[in-house]
Amino acid sequence: MNYHQYYSVDVVNGPGTRCTLFVSGCVHQCRGCYNQSTQRLDSGMAFTQQAEDQIISDLKDERIKRRGLSLSGGDPLHPANVPDILKLVKRVKAECPDKDIWVWTGYTLAELDEAQREVIQYIDTLIDGKFEQDKKNLNLEWRGSSNQIIHTFKLG
Repeated sequence: MNYHQYYSVDVVNGPGTRCTLFVSGCVHQCRGCYNQSTQRLDSGMAFTQQAEDQIISDLKDERIKRRGLSLSGGDPLHPANVPDILKLVKRVKAECPDKDIWVWTGYTLAELDEAQREVIQYIDTLIDGKFEQDKKNLNLEWRGSSNQIIHTFKLG
């Protein structure tokens, strides 16, 4: 898996102060996408063990009270990203159980395959659906177009 950007402190992509990872790769190619540079799987930097360790370290850092981890892109649920995303969310839940995990994907919940659904077992919130330019709404919280749905899961 590759990624484009990692913010150790982010207050825009989900509630509270968070860590946010923007992964590479997206099959949806939404017209009007604000992150077109992340659409190619081979763009950005390799997501290494060191990068994963940094996210865990940042989530555990008590100097900044982070609420959780946000995963966006690109698309974290792109089939090529799922193995690394699954490993990451499992580790976050094991080592930082008090942190929530939010994921943005262009797939709808109904479109997810078995591997993608396994990731869902470890996250707290999924914002699903392609960005649709004709349904763009700047007044929506956490999403760009009105067709996108915020799913909240009760874990545990």
